[in-house]
Amino acid sequence: MTEALLGFGAIFLLALLRVPLAFAMGLVGFAGIGLTRGWVPATASTAQVVYETGFAYTLSVIPLFILMGNFVARAGLAHELFQAAYAFIGHVRGGLAHATIAACAGFGAICGSSIATAATMSKVAYPSMRKLGYSDSLSTGVMAAGGTLGIMIPRPPSW
Repeated sequence: MTEALLGFGAIFLLALLRVPLAFAMGLVGFAGIGLTRGWVPATASTAQVVYETGFAYTLSVIPLFILMGNFVARAGLAHELFQAAYAFIGHVRGGLAHATIAACAGFGAICGSSIATAATMSKVAYPSMRKLGYSDSLSTGVMAAGGTLGIMIPRPPSW
């Protein structure tokens, strides 16, 4: 229990020193394994974890989803989807926020990635929301909440 608390404290201290969290966690994990089990097992374990994480399928597809989201945004599909949602819902109070959620749902159904949905729709919707006087906290909150729809909405199977 003491080792875990020391490790947590070390990560917290490194985070306060502005060390990137991934490096802080890796450094503290390596040092913890090295002090408890020895430095040779720590080196072998670290190499294996880095190798397995680097080749994990779930992490390898995230850049591809973001790339696809950028292709869709450059092609104008995300902007057209946002305009269509705004045409249907824009007349109600807070309609632009509602339209952003609807556009996030539509874009999430296309790509299936929360990260790509949030990144793409923030490029598309944020300037419009800012121009119409929406507060930054509401705008970013709506886009963050709408971005989570990307993973929740099932996509049709690829043929």
